[in-house]
Amino acid sequence: MKTKLTKNILVTGVAGFIGFSLALKLLKQKHIVVGIDNLDDYYSVKLKKKRLIELKKYKNFKNKLINIEKSTSFDSLQKENFDHIFHFAAQAGVRHSAINPNKYIKTNILGTINLFKFASTKKIKSIFFASSSSVYGDSKNFPLKENDKLNPKNIYATSKVINEITAKSFSKNYSMKIFGLRFFTIFGEWGRPDMLLFKMFKNSLINKKLELNNNGNHYRDFTYIDDVVEILYLLMNKKTAKLYDIYNICSNNPQNIKKLITYFQKNLSTLKILKIPKNKLDVFKTHGDNKKIIKFLKFKKFSEFESAFKRTFQWYKKYNKKLIF
Repeated sequence: MKTKLTKNILVTGVAGFIGFSLALKLLKQKHIVVGIDNLDDYYSVKLKKKRLIELKKYKNFKNKLINIEKSTSFDSLQKENFDHIFHFAAQAGVRHSAINPNKYIKTNILGTINLFKFASTKKIKSIFFASSSSVYGDSKNFPLKENDKLNPKNIYATSKVINEITAKSFSKNYSMKIFGLRFFTIFGEWGRPDMLLFKMFKNSLINKKLELNNNGNHYRDFTYIDDVVEILYLLMNKKTAKLYDIYNICSNNPQNIKKLITYFQKNLSTLKILKIPKNKLDVFKTHGDNKKIIKFLKFKKFSEFESAFKRTFQWYKKYNKKLIF
């Protein structure tokens, strides 16, 4: 039976890295989670199905196969009454956006509009949607603050900027509480195999050269998934009079990729490198200011990067064959 404290929560992109990780936390806290995903094959569908298997161990989880691009996407959810929505469903990948830009328009932009249209017919307490650090583009002023000028340099980043504009419009026109989350390079257990760290891990274990963009001469503000999930959970339970806002979700602790790889080679495993030219779609550095989210939530402390990095590698070594990365 649903208790007064139990919430009914919709998570889109529930088979994805962040969606899965948050859903797991919510389920453990006895909330009801309705998760939707279309199991897109941009990266391992087998991994996504493994994540769903973990979620289906909980009786308070309901899963639906839904493609948010269609105008009728949310028709099957009309009878559901949600307290909160977390919107993570999107076509990921900066570099892939140059190959298939139409996918980013359909999924990221139209899909998000479809979600907001659905939510506008419901009494939702709050909606949280995934934006990205990529909206800032290349910058020389760090750390990046939420009110800094946006300068997207690829279709993926542009789709996220449009989502922010759309969200602000829906919030104003329908008096909906909507909050954007600019994620900065999230990593950790159950992470994405197309991201740098898991590529490092995989190539190390199979003794294959890692293609290293720009010889590793760039920086990323790696943010551990456990910290992200805790922040999202606190946000869901935080009362605010604001109808719309944007938050950087980051550690405020950028890592030099070249130094990170050297550390990995010296302390954790062997890794061969194949140097390749800089990709024009990539930014040189991501470094976000997290003071706003820390102040709002009174979030105490982000995980120490080296420890979280080691834990992630140990997890990968244990599960990579089972999960088929």
